[in-house]
Amino acid sequence: MKISHYFELEDHVTGGIHESVVHQRKMLDRLDLSYTTEPTLEADIVHCNLMGPRSIWYAMRARRRGIPVIAHTHVTAEDFGESFRFTNALAKPLKPYLERAYGLADALVCPSEYNRRLIETYTDAPTTVISNGVDREKLEGFESLEDEYRERYDLSPPTVFLVGHVIKRKGLETFVKLARRLPDIDFAWFGPLDLSLKGRETTALIENSPDNCTFTGYVDDVRGAYAAGDIFCFPTHEENEGIALLEAMAAGKPVLVRDIDTFSWLEDGTDCLKASGSSVDAFEDALERLMDPDLRERLGSNAAERSEAFSLETVANRYQSLYDEVS
Repeated sequence: MKISHYFELEDHVTGGIHESVVHQRKMLDRLDLSYTTEPTLEADIVHCNLMGPRSIWYAMRARRRGIPVIAHTHVTAEDFGESFRFTNALAKPLKPYLERAYGLADALVCPSEYNRRLIETYTDAPTTVISNGVDREKLEGFESLEDEYRERYDLSPPTVFLVGHVIKRKGLETFVKLARRLPDIDFAWFGPLDLSLKGRETTALIENSPDNCTFTGYVDDVRGAYAAGDIFCFPTHEENEGIALLEAMAAGKPVLVRDIDTFSWLEDGTDCLKASGSSVDAFEDALERLMDPDLRERLGSNAAERSEAFSLETVANRYQSLYDEVS
């Protein structure tokens, strides 16, 4: 079996989609499956990760030749808005485009049950849920970087942190408000800023954030973020899964999330703490609870145990089953 494992715009797309593709290819290597990263019809399966125009072209021709097409549903209109400049304007016309694109697939891979429920409003193409997974090998030795990264960004424990692109959809406004309300606690957001791609409101939130709120920009070793951070605060409004969340859990960090459908699989008070509603008050109350080191230890330990189900070793078998099913 040979797979055309294609990621359109691979050299330009970063963040969670890029990490998911890296994880997938590690899993294909683990399964010892033959694949090329080039789009080609000289394959037994065409697997597209981003349904851009070129992917659609190959998907249409693959179907005409009877070659099974698998597509990942990383992108939805719902999570496209409030990301970068102009994405709000593009979100509305994006849905009919994706309805057509995803409808070309013989099988759709959804990273979560929540994402699958969304996608079922786009098309009746068969769906299967396969997590993006968490690469534990990537995190190995993160603890050794604690002193270096705390000193680099002048962070004192317990530090509230987040990892990923700094975009409004991920709860930027809540994050900054929390830092302003809790001036004695350090907040750090590790991830690319890309201010030239941000709208005015997002840029203003970043530039006018309080002194205890640090935006590090791109970090050369993401392990440093998990070393320097103590409480993973993820106030995102919309998410398909959240690889950074899985990484924080695998690192044994207590997590605080917004109570949205995406995170329904997490148990409040056991795997995490959840903040309900649109007000920042619930997040503030939860962070004050998390000043208790015993609570942090218990939640972090439970989170690490729960994350084991998302290891690449475990998820890889789902891909083997899917490829066998469609071929």
